[in-house]
Formats: sequence, structure tokens, C-alpha cells
Amino acid sequence: MEKEYKAKEIEEKWLKLWKDEMFYFDWNSKKPHYIIDTPPPYPTGSFHLGNALNWCYIDFIARYKRMKGYEVMFPQGWDCHGLPTEVKVEEIHEISKNDVPREEFRRLCMEFTMKNIEKMRRTMRRLGFSVDWSKEYITMYPEYYTKTQLSFVKMYKNGLIYKDYHPVVFCPRCQTTIALAEIEYKKGKTKLNYIRFEDDVVIATTRPELIPACVAVAVHPEDDRYKHLVGKNVKVPLFGYEVPIIADEDVDPEFGTGIVMICTFGDKQDVRWWKKHKLPLRAVLNKDGRLNELAGIYQGLTTKEAREKILEDLAKEGRLLKQEEIEQNVGVCWRCKTPVEIIAENQWFVKVEKEKIIENAKRIKWVPEHMLQRLIDWVESMEWDWVISRQRIFATPIPVWYCKNCGEIVVADESWLPVDPTKDMPKKPCPKCGSNEFEGETDVLDTWMDSSITSLVICGWPDLKEYPTHLRPQGHDIIRTWAFYTILRSLALVGEIPWYEIVINGMVLGEDGRKMSKSLGNVISPEEIIEKYGADALRQWAATGVIGEDVAFSWKEIKSAYRFEQKFWSIVRFVTMHLKGKPTCKPELLRDADRWILSKLMKLVKEVDESMSAYRFDKALKAIRSFTWYEFADNYLEIVKNRLYSGTDEEKIPARFTLYKVVSTLIKLIAPITPFLAEECWHRLHEAMGEKVESVHLQSYPECEEDLIDEEAERRGELIKEIVVAVRRFKHDKDMALNAPLKSVRIYASMEIDTRDIAGALNASVELLKEMPNIEVRVKRLKPNFKVIGPMFKEKAKDLVKAVENLSDEEKLKLFEGKSVTVSLDGMDVKVSPEWFDVEIEKVVKGESVEVLETENAIVLVEV
Repeated sequence: MEKEYKAKEIEEKWLKLWKDEMFYFDWNSKKPHYIIDTPPPYPTGSFHLGNALNWCYIDFIARYKRMKGYEVMFPQGWDCHGLPTEVKVEEIHEISKNDVPREEFRRLCMEFTMKNIEKMRRTMRRLGFSVDWSKEYITMYPEYYTKTQLSFVKMYKNGLIYKDYHPVVFCPRCQTTIALAEIEYKKGKTKLNYIRFEDDVVIATTRPELIPACVAVAVHPEDDRYKHLVGKNVKVPLFGYEVPIIADEDVDPEFGTGIVMICTFGDKQDVRWWKKHKLPLRAVLNKDGRLNELAGIYQGLTTKEAREKILEDLAKEGRLLKQEEIEQNVGVCWRCKTPVEIIAENQWFVKVEKEKIIENAKRIKWVPEHMLQRLIDWVESMEWDWVISRQRIFATPIPVWYCKNCGEIVVADESWLPVDPTKDMPKKPCPKCGSNEFEGETDVLDTWMDSSITSLVICGWPDLKEYPTHLRPQGHDIIRTWAFYTILRSLALVGEIPWYEIVINGMVLGEDGRKMSKSLGNVISPEEIIEKYGADALRQWAATGVIGEDVAFSWKEIKSAYRFEQKFWSIVRFVTMHLKGKPTCKPELLRDADRWILSKLMKLVKEVDESMSAYRFDKALKAIRSFTWYEFADNYLEIVKNRLYSGTDEEKIPARFTLYKVVSTLIKLIAPITPFLAEECWHRLHEAMGEKVESVHLQSYPECEEDLIDEEAERRGELIKEIVVAVRRFKHDKDMALNAPLKSVRIYASMEIDTRDIAGALNASVELLKEMPNIEVRVKRLKPNFKVIGPMFKEKAKDLVKAVENLSDEEKLKLFEGKSVTVSLDGMDVKVSPEWFDVEIEKVVKGESVEVLETENAIVLVEV
């Protein structure tokens, strides 16, 4: 084996040699099944570091479970439909989606998406993910979106999907509705405007442009300032129509003047009041964000333009009393960051059965557990049902037509699917009036309607092979969307939770601790890391993160990971030099050092297995690294080297057996985290023994062999390590070579230990003493602290030092022990404090020129 581990070369070699079939899932396998509902990423073309972190976690689990004897399904999907693709295609081709026929625009979107999928696939393969590519699904293809349409049809038949005229969140820029979960909030500053409606009715609002949408004015019922107003009407300034003054407990008397304007609609609170008090609807905003005819002279203006003009006109009439700058959170579109509006529209909705969802979410095991509360909080805060219709093109068509004659809604039969109502017609007349004249639904489905059935699709729905799936791994940022929608849809379609367990990962932060962002210049791509240090180094960095917590990227951690790979390689290289055929060994031939490291190894196996099972990859990796680097390389190998190089054949047998046992176990333990390194080392190890083996990823995960755990052997091994470390440190301090011979080493300890490996490691004859040696403690040197005694004794300081030096060893040792002593200085007794002198001692054996080393559990006499 070469001295240097060349990560890139070796990783690219195995990418060519590994076959996809190695990870194919077999429904007929007799092994216990383990099905992962993998996130289908949006095909942006960039598999970013956040994706890499999430998929590393998934791959650690998949590889670990396979080695534990499970038949693992690790599918890969692509959540293709969506607004970002439409926006990007419009930019690339310099068109609007309405400039070309629907089919042509859809074709451009699909072409763009497939190119992005190819790029992302390459990165995923390069990162060594053990995906079952035979189970790949692409949501924009009919074989997938047919099932989306089927789910719509089934839920409609069961009364869980309906069409209604209702307030919805709308993005003026993207010209489409968006779900409540897709609103992002942006902090900013705005003006709070105090506007006089009438002498005793002054309202404070941040949205004067919605004055033409005003349908009521509200006060708190317990606000004594305004009780006399309740039940009266007030004129709306600039527009002259009257609105009622009502009382409602949700009015905050402390905000502004304590009188609020209710508009249809300024925010979600307006919607609540509108419903509760059955107020009229004055929809003043068009879909493009401009004001309509209800705004009178302000018709055609944008909300920003209307705000400025209305404030100007109010000021002219003396109605704008004052303005205050305040902070506010503005709801913006998740995609284009344009402020969203609430408008009333005829839209398709999915019923949200809050209690049912929360009750069943609790049946799922959440890791970390506290993430369940995020879902509960979101469900309880929802203002209205999930709006699923979108005014776009690149998405799953809603399988619905409207009878031109009577307006009846006709939903496709299941046997007609897939359908595109903009091209296809129903295969039977209108069930209400018999007409054959239909208008197809032009709205399409929210892309979450596609991705919220992934757990069902991978299990063969509608003909489920088994269900629920075993695991959903995902980020905490999509708990209120993907996790929530999937639970909702699974319960609606099959009456069952979608998975037994959900594991939530955090986000990736830049090295500066801030969220990775191009604008902040702190983005690192997986490709950049792979190019410098290989995929396994990136995977080790991912393993250092804690499930549920955000992880800061660190080049330092990447470099540390790469150094560990080099160390691991060097260890395997050393071991292969000493193997000839597969070593075997009778238990009675094992020496103390062998039994010690094997016992520690089995405890490591148990610890790592438990950590991997609990998704604590950070603990697993830390334990493997620590054992490999310190216990095995720094200690065991140094202790056993002499036996390997200079021992008899009988002495070499247990050492070789132990080397193979430890290294083969470590390779398998590390395999789920560093698959390339593990594969190469596995094959190199067995090639050295003349054996041809299957992939390490097809091996069983190590199991703890309880008969190898030996507490007594560990105590003896720790003592051997302690002694060897102490003497080697002594050699280092004496500027001696570590392999320099010593005349003798005599050890007094509380237990019998094997001295063969100690003698070899220290290059000395070693003797165990039965009796405690007669050790004397002497003061070797006194070092006065002149910074203290100088100012105190001035010219007499040297006399003080001389007086202390003339004390007996017994008196001097008192200073070492932290006690005071008394000396005579110019006929006066002076109490000498231990802080005045640094006392260096030495331990000697009477009548012998040996160095005495004391460890925690032994006394070692070294003769140089």
C-alpha cells in the first residue's frame, strides 16, 4: 500500500466499480424491510450543502440498516413542479408564460428541469449515496402525477376537497395563490398613520391605501373611551360611504388610538372579523396588486402609489393628524419576496381536520422529540383550510371540468386518469343536465399535492404492498409543509400515519455562523469540498452535526476529517505488512495487551451501535476516531510492535489475530460514514491475506462479542499502557530516542502483568518487584521567588535564601508540602512562607542510581 491516501483517486475508482444493483430493494426479500420516505428535492441544478447534510444523514441510516440485516429501500424522487422553474424559464427565454402555448411552456420547463436533475444526480453519486435508483420517481411525469390526480379524485369523493369563494393569500408578482405555509416574514419599518374619520373617531393604520376596502370600525367592548360609539355609523374619509362601529375583544386598546379599521382584507385578523361579524366584502385589489374601480380616482394605482396619493389627499383635508415610525413583519411570497395580499377568490381547498392530524402526529416517533410541538403549533395556528389551486402552468392539472350549460363541476373518473382538462374532455355527458359542452379547469395543483403522497407512492399506492413506511428524514424548515401535508394526506387516503418515525435535521450555517447565502458570500459548494478533500471528508463533517440542530460548516473540521483518513490508511498499511493468510488464534495464546484492546474494541462496538441506532452519528464518529487514533494506534500498536517484528512465531500469532480483528471491525464500523475509505481498506486488508471478498457494504455490522469483554484484562492493559507511556515520556524529557535501550526497568504494582510487551516497547529488561522499593524523597533544588522576597527583605534577601538552603531536607520538604518554616536572620526568627520558594524534589532508592517514576498505579525504577 502507498504511504499517502489519495482520496479523490480512490473515490472515483469505486464510483466506477460499484453497481447500482447492490442497493436495489427487493419486495420479496425475507429480511425485515426498512423503507425510507426520502425527500424529493426541488431540481434547482445545485445540490447544495444543506441537501448534502440531509442526504448524508439518510445514507448513514440506510447503510447502517443494511449492514444490520434489513432490506432497505432508499428511493430518490424529484419534486419538479413549481413556481421557481416557471420564473427561471421565463428569464432564460425572455418570455412570459402566457406568451407561448401552455404545452410549449410546459415543454420548456420539463427540458430545463431534466438538465438540473442530471446535474444533481451527478453530485449525489459523487457523494457516495447508496440510493436505489430503480425506485427513482419524477413528479412531472404522468406515471407520477396520475397518482396525484387520483388522490384528488378520491379525496373529492370523500368530501375532503371542495371549491369555495374564500379569502386566500395571493402573490401579485407571481399571479398565483400561495398556501399559508408558504408565506415568509420580512422585518422592516413603516409609518403608523393617525387618520381622523370624524371628530371622535381617529384610527391608526399602516395601510391607508386600503381605506376604500373599509367595511367597519372596531373598538374593545371594555374601552370606556369609546363605549358610546358602538352601534353608530361613521363615514369613510375620501369615499363618503358609511360603515358600522362594532365592539370586539380582539381589538388592542393599547395600539394606536385603540380604534381599528377593518378592511377586506388587510391581514388575517381582518378575515377573522369579516367571518365573525358577517361583514360585507369590498375587494378593492386586483390580482396584479393594483386598485380596482371601488377605489374611485385611485383605480389602477399600485398599493404603494395609492398609499402616497391617499395620504397626500388626507393631509389636504386635514385628516392626517400625525405619523409614527414603527417596526413591522411583512408577509412576502416565499419565491419572489413580493409582499403578499389577501383577496377573496374561488379556489380549491383541502379540509384540515386539526384534532385528527395532531392526535395521529403524536403516534409518530419524533427525533428530536420537541420537533412535534412545531407541527402542533402550526396546525393550531392555521386560519383556514389548505388552498391547493394555483394559477400557473407547470404543475399537475386539476382533473375537473365545468359544464358550460349548467355550471356543474365534473370531476374525472379514476379510469380516465391522467387527464389535462385544457386539452381532454370528459368521457360522458354532464350528470346534471346531459350537456357535452365543457370548460376545462385551467388552475393547477399546488406542488405539495405531488410531494405529500411520496410515502404512499413508494409503497405502490393505490395497491399498497406495506404501510406505513419506517422513516421520514427531513429538515425542520418544512415541518409545516411537507411533514404536515403528508400526515394529512396519508390519513385522508388510507387512514394511517405515513411513517413510524421522523428524523429532523437542522440547516447549514456558514463559517461565520450565519445562514449560507450568496449575498453574504459564505456559500460553500459540495463540489468545492470534494475537489480538495474528497467526499468522505465532507461526510465526516456532516456526521459531526447533531440531529435537529443547525450545523456550521468548517474547513478546519474537513481538514481534520481528511487527516483521520490518512491515519486510518496508515494503520491499515501497517497491519497488512504483518498479515499472511487469515490469522486465527486460540484464546489462551492472547496476551494482556491483546485482551485489553479486544475488550475495549467490543465496548466500542456496543457504543457505536447504540449511537447509530439513536441517530447520534456525532457520538459514533467521535468514539471511532478516539479509539482508532489513541487506543489502537498510539498505544496498542506501539506496545505490540516489538512482538510483531522480533517475537517468536508463537508470540506473533495473537498479535496478528488482534490486528486483523480490530482493523476489520473498525472498517465495518466506519463504513456507513466513509464508504469509499472503508471499501478500499476492506479490499486491501483481504488482498494482503490472499482473499477475495465482496463489498464491505454487504457485510454484517459488527456485533459485540460479550466473551471478549474482560474487565480484569482491561485493568492490566491500562497498567501496561500507563507504564509504557510514563517511561517513553521520561525518555523524551531526557532527549533520548524512544527506541534507545535502557539497562533495566523494575516495576512495583498492585497486580501481576505481562512484561513481554513492556520490555519490547521500552527496549529494556523488565522485572516485577514483589515488595515496595525503599524510596526517599529529596529536595533537588530551591528556587527563590525574588519578586516577593526582594521588596520585603531588600539587601537581606540573599541572606534569607542562604538560611533556607542550610535547612535540613526534612524542613525544606515542609515548603514543598505547603507548610511554613522558621529561620534565623540577624538573630531574629523569620517565618518563611511556601510561596517564597519553588521547591523541586526527586525520588531516589537508597544506594542505587535509578530514576523513580510514579504513575497512578505503579512505581517504576528506570536504570539508564
